[in-house]
Amino acid sequence: MDDNMEIHRVALYNNPNIGIYSRADDEFLLLPSGFPLEKGRRLADLLGSSLIEISVAGTRLLGPLSVMNRSGVLLSWMAGEEELSALRRAMPGRAIERFRSRATAVGNLLAANDRGAIASSSLGAQELSQIRDVLDVEVEPMRVAGFSQVGAVIAANNLGALVHPLASDDELSRIAEVLRVRDVDRGTVNEGVPFVSSGIIANDRAVLVGSKTTGPELFIVSKVFKGG
Repeated sequence: MDDNMEIHRVALYNNPNIGIYSRADDEFLLLPSGFPLEKGRRLADLLGSSLIEISVAGTRLLGPLSVMNRSGVLLSWMAGEEELSALRRAMPGRAIERFRSRATAVGNLLAANDRGAIASSSLGAQELSQIRDVLDVEVEPMRVAGFSQVGAVIAANNLGALVHPLASDDELSRIAEVLRVRDVDRGTVNEGVPFVSSGIIANDRAVLVGSKTTGPELFIVSKVFKGG
């Protein structure tokens, strides 16, 4: 367990659903183009990451329209060529591709860390193959708490994962095994929201949670993302 990990309540655009607007890992924090630079740098400093401002499909919806780990980034098929090029320049050495799928919200269909990925049961063999190639991890298709949108109901770093409160014990065990994390638990964010990735930006150094997240919710978030 990492007792030095810090947790901070924040809002983006005065909105507690911070995961909708961002992606992060230990190296980079992605925020929307035009986000106030000083505040963006402060958030990046909290995570110990470098700030990249980018749009996907001309929007601020980086969470639903992207997935990333230290090996690669998958963007919605709607991402523009300039957006791809800008991200490739900013993140050299990573595989950065459009997700070859009719599904738009790749971030809602995939939960990944540097060790594994949980994919929507709705995705086919070619889509799963691209995920393996770009993110360089094994991929397990499944439903969680009755949802195929697994990226919306799982938030993970490399130490732990927070999951929709109706997930079964078996689902928690499978998530822990695939993502190879020390702790997986059920929880909510922002006063009871079960779609946990909407309210979390996390890496292995720190966790940002939506500003409406309560004390009891913070307790579970802290335990999970520190690895138990």
